[in-house]
Amino acid sequence: MLTAAALAVVAMVTASVVILFGGGDRGTAGETEGGPEAERIAADFLTAFAHRNAASASAWTDDPRAARRVLTEAVADLGATAVETGAATVRPAGDGAMTGSFTVRWTLGEGRVWTYENTLELRLTDRGWRVRWTPALIHPRLREGQRLVLRTHPGTPAAVDRDGTPLLVWRHDGPRAAPGVEAPVLLPGMARVTREHGGGNGWSVVLVDARGGERQRLTGERGGDSRPLASTLSIPVQRAAQAAVDGAGAPAMLVAIQPSTGELLAVAQSTEAGAAPGALTGLYAPGSTFKIATATAVLEHGVAAPDTVLPCPGTARIGTRTIPNDDRFDLGAVPLHTAFAHSCNTTFARLAADLPHDALATAASQLGLNADFTIPGITTEAGKVEAAADPVRRLEDGIGQGRVQASPFGVALMAATVARGAPVTPTLWRDVETTVGTGYQAPSPAVLDAVRAMMRETVTSGTAQALAGLGEVHGKTGTAQLPDRTQAHGWFAGYRGDLAFAVLVQGAGSSRPAVDAGAAFLAAVS
Repeated sequence: MLTAAALAVVAMVTASVVILFGGGDRGTAGETEGGPEAERIAADFLTAFAHRNAASASAWTDDPRAARRVLTEAVADLGATAVETGAATVRPAGDGAMTGSFTVRWTLGEGRVWTYENTLELRLTDRGWRVRWTPALIHPRLREGQRLVLRTHPGTPAAVDRDGTPLLVWRHDGPRAAPGVEAPVLLPGMARVTREHGGGNGWSVVLVDARGGERQRLTGERGGDSRPLASTLSIPVQRAAQAAVDGAGAPAMLVAIQPSTGELLAVAQSTEAGAAPGALTGLYAPGSTFKIATATAVLEHGVAAPDTVLPCPGTARIGTRTIPNDDRFDLGAVPLHTAFAHSCNTTFARLAADLPHDALATAASQLGLNADFTIPGITTEAGKVEAAADPVRRLEDGIGQGRVQASPFGVALMAATVARGAPVTPTLWRDVETTVGTGYQAPSPAVLDAVRAMMRETVTSGTAQALAGLGEVHGKTGTAQLPDRTQAHGWFAGYRGDLAFAVLVQGAGSSRPAVDAGAAFLAAVS
């Protein structure tokens, strides 16, 4: 068989062609009838055959047009990853012809090997010796008007979502997205895991007629455990997430996690966000979503309590830095929980500057931002938060504008940890385990209760009121200024019930587009 990927060689192809003289008549039929030339043509044909090069192989036949058409069809229908042609023995035959026999070994994907013997005939033409074309050169049983087709039970699930709905299905070239499933960040890696860990899928090479009717099964395997690999994704949640980021009008990403189990429910990324998996590995300034960690550190160190009244001026001079609130709003003196709900930079910057040097890094670690996991099929990077001896750096870190970094995956993990009240180990599979490289311990229940109340107030009367009508949502908005102060990324991190998520809209200018995307997402999964 010639196989798929047409003429593009994706994998290394081993082509071994050995021409053997047919015995003692070489002097008579060999040189007087052009034996050595015929042997060379046979070798060239078989080499091109082994390299799945229909154009080159057909050129060595006596009917290049017909040969190229049928060889190209075979390449398209079979999709082999490698072809080897064994030793070809060429010897004289009647009527001035020469014949040869050879072995063909096809690799039709992982674990699928097909080997058979075949023959060829060479005749002298006005272009010299040429291989006599017949479809049987591809396989002895192939005739004009017929095709060889690799069948791997198309549509049979290779991986399913958490509800058993097909996520990946077997195709001739391996697992591919099931109809209607869109998860470009996840599916390539998930397909690889499915090939490595999934159950065997039966396959066969069949001979079909011009109408596609099966005439004969030539080879294959019927057996094997065909049970699909079970993932943690939810196709409805993934669709809602993808629609939300697609409607953001800017590069956008969304990651959703089930806090109680750590199961990834959705990872979505808009086309504008590019092909790189920024939702999982891109590190960005988290803006005021990091105030979840800052509030945790403040409460743990007893610097303030939720009801402690603190100043929230429009701007504050702290050390060498002047810190403004968004639009320089001034709340006067308000309780800590109100400063959180309205995202007072001036309040939280001053609190952060007064914390111990490692307090923010410790709180971030307790919320998962410094954790590390190996999740089969994907690469993740939660974030990076380090201790800061300089108070100026701490105040910048405290409002998510310093050197702290987080991915949408990491921010969603932080929200999931608050919701669960315990460490969360993210998983993508029910059948393949996540390995924890760097684990973490969550903050105390008392601290998390206070943080949850602040996040709820953010939705009921703070900066995320657009979500107030979508159930008991807890959250935190964020705006992360870029080096170009005229631009900023917009964030929202939060949870509702057993669904935690984070949204990033790049270059949004404010958190509002992220909140709107979050609202669209939650409305779709209600």
